[in-house]
Amino acid sequence: MKKLILSCLTLVSIVACSTQQKPINLIDDSLSQFNNIYDYGSAQVQDDELILNSTGNWFFTTKKEYKNFILTAEVLMPDVSEYSNSGIMFRGHVLTNDKGQQAMGYQAEVDPSERKWSGGLYEQAGRQWLHPLHDTRSFPDAAFEENYLGAWTDKMASAYRHLEWNQYRIECQGSDIKIYLNGVLTTHVRDSKESQGFIGLQHHGSEQLKTTGSTNNVVRFRNVFITELD
Repeated sequence: MKKLILSCLTLVSIVACSTQQKPINLIDDSLSQFNNIYDYGSAQVQDDELILNSTGNWFFTTKKEYKNFILTAEVLMPDVSEYSNSGIMFRGHVLTNDKGQQAMGYQAEVDPSERKWSGGLYEQAGRQWLHPLHDTRSFPDAAFEENYLGAWTDKMASAYRHLEWNQYRIECQGSDIKIYLNGVLTTHVRDSKESQGFIGLQHHGSEQLKTTGSTNNVVRFRNVFITELD
């Protein structure tokens, strides 16, 4: 009987392992898993790095939508004097208005400014800052059910390392959302507004590129993997 029980448990374990989703690399040389919903912005792959450049705020979005998942990515911000900002959108959607198409959705913030809110949660084209809260640009509603971490701390603020590769990990399971930055849990909320959508990698735009046609204000991503969860 013990042998039978052990055999059954082994079989169940094998079946469970065989149905477990494997991490998928979202970056390939042809960028086959992405499309550009805007009429500006450029993306290219060089040495397995995705290099983004844009004249305006821009998200390079996946063709596929994802529901529950773990997303890991590394991002490197440029050494420039002009404004530079980025983020990782998730559960995103296309918003169409008089300005054309744009991306909207949750965003894990990449903020090299003195504010130091990298790893925070922003909702693009929506309620804006959800964690931490901004004095004039935060509009949480009934869908924002709980913030498990409370106020923004010095540990969260110091997680980002400028001019180095920074590792992000985003976990979405139902309404539970977690963001880790270099191993530090910077965001953990329960929010039920969006349950599914695309992934978007952001370049916030370069004024220098817009006025001169060239810039070193580029954002680099590498090792962008997603594991879908049941």
